[in-house]
Amino acid sequence: METLPKSERLNGRSAVSALMSKGRWGFSGGLKYCYLKNEPAGGTNRIMVSVPKRFFKRAVKRNLLKRRLREAYRTQKSLLAPSSVDILFLYNSKDVNDFQAIKGDVANILEKIADEG
Repeated sequence: METLPKSERLNGRSAVSALMSKGRWGFSGGLKYCYLKNEPAGGTNRIMVSVPKRFFKRAVKRNLLKRRLREAYRTQKSLLAPSSVDILFLYNSKDVNDFQAIKGDVANILEKIADEG
């Protein structure tokens, strides 16, 4: 199984704080998302995944949901053209959704971002 390469993961304090302060927020199903389109278009899209400890106290469930979110993005990242977009996926539900539900939510989010740009 292929994972996301390091170049497609959003990291660094300055990049994350820029995303949180300047990004556009939205909801889709049980996911909250934030995205920011960067100036040099044509670069790689980067993502960040978060599952709050407030909803899931056990790390096993948080890690399961993070894996599902990353895999849903990885299999559908072709919906979003390589346009240098930073995306934060924030799991915002108290229920553990199955992979198909998460995949549908991620697809809706990627289509919304693609339609705006």
